[in-house]
Amino acid sequence: MSLSDPIADLLTRIRNASTAKHRYVDVRATKLIISLVKVMQKVGFVDSSLINEEERKMRIFLKYAEGRESLITGLKRVSRPSLRRYIESRRIPKIDGGMGLVVISTSKGIMDGESARALGVGGELLCFIW
Repeated sequence: MSLSDPIADLLTRIRNASTAKHRYVDVRATKLIISLVKVMQKVGFVDSSLINEEERKMRIFLKYAEGRESLITGLKRVSRPSLRRYIESRRIPKIDGGMGLVVISTSKGIMDGESARALGVGGELLCFIW
């Protein structure tokens, strides 16, 4: 089965799993998805991840706070296959007063908004996570 938007599929699976308070979620492993999950893991929204090379699957372990409250309260896909959104480095938004995550695909790879702002690179605005 071919997916037209693997990032939207990833965000939907994570949103559904965190709402249902699952410990982990399984997704298709592509270079794009692996990079996106590594950014989420670096910032602290995801606990860890395992990659099964043979089946091209990835298991993402979600992170919860006290009382099994999800750290992820919202996910939003910004740029879509039908409507790409590009942004320059000085216009990268801050989400939830700087507590959220902006994920950008730049010429230097996929990175969070703070890193892109520090390097002075812009790119395609992939998603917001808060």
